[in-house]
Amino acid sequence: MSRTIEANAPAGDGWAELTSRQELRELLGGQPHPVVVDKVHDRLTDDDLEMLGRAPFCLLATSDKHGNCDVSPRGDGPGFTHVVDAATLALPDRPGNRRGDSFHNILDNPHAGLLYLIPGSKDVLRVNGRVRILTDAPFFDALAEQGRRPALALLVEIEEIFRHCPQSLRRAGLWDPDSWGGR
Repeated sequence: MSRTIEANAPAGDGWAELTSRQELRELLGGQPHPVVVDKVHDRLTDDDLEMLGRAPFCLLATSDKHGNCDVSPRGDGPGFTHVVDAATLALPDRPGNRRGDSFHNILDNPHAGLLYLIPGSKDVLRVNGRVRILTDAPFFDALAEQGRRPALALLVEIEEIFRHCPQSLRRAGLWDPDSWGGR
């Protein structure tokens, strides 16, 4: 059952925390439809390949050995993610702020998630897997940008991949300029 949050909760009454999987399942309205469960796979399909070929952007989620999370944007021209084989992707590193938060996390915890988006499209591709940091590989030439090979790439061994429900994009009006408000 829910319990009242006291430690570190903002002042005021009415705060309740969900603490059980059973209560969560009840609040979510029961079990997911088998179609939702069965869409998860561990090898790239033709549909996945098509989307990766169009995707210029993804979000990379990692966490350190203590579970502290980080999400980092990654992007380049459409198809910037290199398909090594049906179960493996390579994500080139491009020059940025040099913080390397994701890389530090991966050294401690090799699990990561990727969320691919295509501007104007309702498609969302979700990839979860084990990640290694490479400094070279036979495919690095294919990752070159303007003749420069990346110094680093993430090798993602896919554990699960699936199309994610696009409802959040619709609700947010993410691709609708009229919903953006002031810039």
